[in-house]
Amino acid sequence: MSLRTTLKAASAQYPIGQPANLDEWRHKIAGWVANGAATGAEILVFPEYAAIEQAAALGEHVYSDLAATLHAVAELEQSRIDFHRELAMRHNVFILVGSGPSRKPDGRYVNAAPLVTPKGNVGVQEKLIMTPFEVDWGITASSDARVFDTEIGRIGINICYDSEFPLLARAMVEAGAEILLVPSCTERVSGYHRVRTGSRARALENQIAAIVSPTVGEAPWSPAVDFNSGSAGIYVPAEQTVSDTGVLVQGTMNAPEWVVGEIDLARLRHLRTSGEMRNYSDWSNQAGAASLSDRVEVIALA
Repeated sequence: MSLRTTLKAASAQYPIGQPANLDEWRHKIAGWVANGAATGAEILVFPEYAAIEQAAALGEHVYSDLAATLHAVAELEQSRIDFHRELAMRHNVFILVGSGPSRKPDGRYVNAAPLVTPKGNVGVQEKLIMTPFEVDWGITASSDARVFDTEIGRIGINICYDSEFPLLARAMVEAGAEILLVPSCTERVSGYHRVRTGSRARALENQIAAIVSPTVGEAPWSPAVDFNSGSAGIYVPAEQTVSDTGVLVQGTMNAPEWVVGEIDLARLRHLRTSGEMRNYSDWSNQAGAASLSDRVEVIALA
């Protein structure tokens, strides 16, 4: 597979609403995907815990109770993925589906983000480090780091808090990832800035592009995603041939919208040997640095 030189990406500032039923939810998602694809983007990124919105469609006895919400949304996981597969094939785009609870055979819940391709293939990355509120919810951490080899490049996924830990992204980059997707769900502006700072640092350290997608707006009906603050962005190293600021594009805070930008993958690769700085190749000069690529599974997604 030849290396791509550019990639056009669209990141959702996705508003958590209160759909009256699942048909209304499907209509909303289909509209968002159609609008995202209309920008010419090749990949559409939805945020962490966007799937929780489905609980609203199942009645107050579900959406007002956290345990019932997790159970019901997890039960919808396969149909949710199948619906996004249909949309990906219809619009010829890659889609990072909004993450949600996934129930393991032993009854544990994890936070899972599926990546679907225009050919209908699916790969899933589960969140690797839990926030305190997820621990309280009973969501458990995964230990499986993955990189997805696709027609648009090798993709790694850091779900929200994961982006704040440098070795997770580094392992994925050593396994070939050039694009880091960061779906997020943060209640406060401070949380948004933590994820933004982490994502920008991961882009700088590894000389890659990081694409952040947040939930936005208020959903007082939900004990899980009641308040949401954030702004989407596409971040790269601050280098004169790529971006003087490291910000390719940034959305308007808390506004429901697609944030779209074109990533020059060829220039990012060039930085590693000929940039102002060589963070990617100089990583090993740190005390304690060790190879991490063997901790990542590479999955081919056609």
